[in-house]
Amino acid sequence: MPIEGAIFDCDGTLLDSMPMWTNTCVSLLKRYGVDNAEQVFLEQESLDMDKKCFWYHEHLGIGESGEALLGELWGMVEHAYRTSVQPFPGCREFLETLAAANIPMVIASSTPPELLRIALGAHGLLDFFDELILAGDVGRGKEYPDVYLAACKRLGTSREKTWVFEDAPFGIRSAARVGFPVAALLNDHDGRDEEFVARWGTVVARGYHELSINLLGEREPHVLHALVVAGSPSPSSSALVARLARQADFVVAADRGVEWLMDAGVSPHVFCGDEDSCSAQARDWAHAHANAVVRHPVEKDDTDLGLAIDCAYEEAERVGASLSLTVTCASGGRPDHALGVWGVLARNAVFSPVLTEDGFTCHVLAPQGSPSLELDVPVGTVVSAVALAPNTVASERGLRWELDHASLDVLGDLGVSNRVVSPPAVIECHSGVLAVFVLAKGGE
Repeated sequence: MPIEGAIFDCDGTLLDSMPMWTNTCVSLLKRYGVDNAEQVFLEQESLDMDKKCFWYHEHLGIGESGEALLGELWGMVEHAYRTSVQPFPGCREFLETLAAANIPMVIASSTPPELLRIALGAHGLLDFFDELILAGDVGRGKEYPDVYLAACKRLGTSREKTWVFEDAPFGIRSAARVGFPVAALLNDHDGRDEEFVARWGTVVARGYHELSINLLGEREPHVLHALVVAGSPSPSSSALVARLARQADFVVAADRGVEWLMDAGVSPHVFCGDEDSCSAQARDWAHAHANAVVRHPVEKDDTDLGLAIDCAYEEAERVGASLSLTVTCASGGRPDHALGVWGVLARNAVFSPVLTEDGFTCHVLAPQGSPSLELDVPVGTVVSAVALAPNTVASERGLRWELDHASLDVLGDLGVSNRVVSPPAVIECHSGVLAVFVLAKGGE
């Protein structure tokens, strides 16, 4: 899959500056008598520079204020950027290769852009990048994918063809979790957990000499396609369950969902639940055929569906993959249970969940998961878009009634019963969470 865009971390990825950051932060902490300075730095490494300093002041009681600590650290870092920090070997040549191929590039960093301009400008690297994006300006730190998602949006490229170049293990994992291909950069002195990095990186390189556009084009991010079969008393057909299972890498039965898998002749990888809604026959069959059984107490705060999704997520974590989630046999029967299903899917929007039943398919869109959907379906297909979270803003094109950044009320009816007039129709979720129902023919 060809590369269309590139998101670069700076410190430890473009510039060999992590020893400088360690030394300056540790020196600052030791100046104020912090005994375990090295450990404190490592524990707060993912924080933006200003948040580090405010955390140091608030939790360690050092410095006159967070602002004062930030001023001290800023001066130390700026001096080092100007005088001692160097790019990694081969960095410029690799950037030149991407630029020659007209691949747009941005920086996603926890370091303020003002300092990045000094650091990159000192080595003539600044002009390669269209924008410098600070993690703290667009959301949370790099333990979360916010900055990578924002950078991808600025590039205007598709997530699966936008490579993230990163050295920090927490950044590598958070980018990979949401489906970015990741080039994980290692060296011999920054002390990164190589086993952890290898689990999450699409490509692991010990320098730019190991990277090329052709190599990146041959690799795709590791995605675990999981199917969760829920326990609706009005299930999907056995034929649909069997088809979805064939398309999945990992199948989880949520309690009574094992009945529908047994009927379809599909053995689950995991049987999960409290075993209070399935028959004794299905329970015994599951214990004999599932690779693993995860038993939960009947008295619990979570639904069987939510716990089954947790099982799929844990498997994706185990194998170092992003999770693509399909659910079936979830919406029939009791309407209160069905409404709860949408709440569970909204909470798991980062996994781009798709609920597939015989009469409809529902795609859950969100900026942190799948922000848009293209529907190449026949003219006249009924499509409904329903907000599942506050502050949901959506656009629709190619439908009879189009929307342009419209604010939708939670469970409101503004987007219900629309029709495709010009395929492919495109639905976008700019904020919040949006459930997009595509009805099967005749499903008015």
